[in-house]
Amino acid sequence: MFGSRKALDRIFGGLEPRRQRLGAGEVEKAETGKGAFRVSRRSVVAAAAGGMAVATAAHAASFGNPDDPPQGAINAKNPASLTDPGPQNPAIAGQFSSSGSPPPTDVGDMPLFWATFNNAPKRIQDGGWARQVTQSDFQIATEISGVDMRLTAGGIRELHWHLAAEWGFMSYGNCRVTVLDPAGRAYVADVKEGDLWYFPAGFPHSLQGLGPDGCEFLLAFDNGEQSEYNTLLVTDWMAHTPPDILAQNFGVPAETFAKIPLHQLYIFQGELPGPLAADQAAVESPLGPPPNPFTFSLSTMPYTRQTKGGTVKIADSNNSRPRRRSPRRSSPCIRAASGSCIGIRTPMSGSTTSEGERR
Repeated sequence: MFGSRKALDRIFGGLEPRRQRLGAGEVEKAETGKGAFRVSRRSVVAAAAGGMAVATAAHAASFGNPDDPPQGAINAKNPASLTDPGPQNPAIAGQFSSSGSPPPTDVGDMPLFWATFNNAPKRIQDGGWARQVTQSDFQIATEISGVDMRLTAGGIRELHWHLAAEWGFMSYGNCRVTVLDPAGRAYVADVKEGDLWYFPAGFPHSLQGLGPDGCEFLLAFDNGEQSEYNTLLVTDWMAHTPPDILAQNFGVPAETFAKIPLHQLYIFQGELPGPLAADQAAVESPLGPPPNPFTFSLSTMPYTRQTKGGTVKIADSNNSRPRRRSPRRSSPCIRAASGSCIGIRTPMSGSTTSEGERR
């Protein structure tokens, strides 16, 4: 694999019989060029080190990537190589400085490992808005997509369900969570800034902003192709189900559904809900509550670890009962949601914090 005999001769110092001292004794390193040769591990390492030294000397004038041609601004001898006379957008270019002038070790084919909600279009409706980043926008994210959603006080994200599991982190305000399990048992809880929720795939759920100023939260789905705008909503289901079937399902006359919405609501403005206990009593089932909670109060738990460099809180199966996983193989983030949710506070600005950590 090293090429010609001349190349082998340079690497191994020739195929002529010779002896090299190793430690306290001497051993034969090679036979004649016509026969099979034997090379010790130590001689290969020494030869490889020598080869790297030769390569370094050959590229002593370049920095970073040793391959030809040399990359990066530091290796550009002509200053005009760095100019960009065409149309520019400094506001955007300033956010991606490493793309405009990448390091010399980058040959331009490295996929982007981060994305931002700041240039994701918002879907704004009366009651709140949502914006998302999926694999369509973020190619490397094959197993995770994300949503940033805002609900006003009383604003409702319509009851819906989807094929991906959902992990949620409250970044602002207060929210009421409602979810149904496959047995028809309902779970209702209030969450606040820094808290978490997890909905397994296919579990119907809705969200409502509470006072005084609604909420904002981040969602993560364990499928990079999952779109927030392509979920099955209860209005869609009811509009496409015959009224007599709805009547049998809900135990009411078919005429009850004469004026149901024919189009999805998605996000809409509602009235502030009453006390949590009243909603919980209204959905009590003879089967009892779901066996495990769907929310976790990360904001009120003590620090898992605290050092001079910062603090960390970890929610996993040791302190948050595990939920059923989606059949699809989870991404690290979704595994974190159901098994090791992490919130970190550091002395740096822009870090993820929970309410209990702001001191």
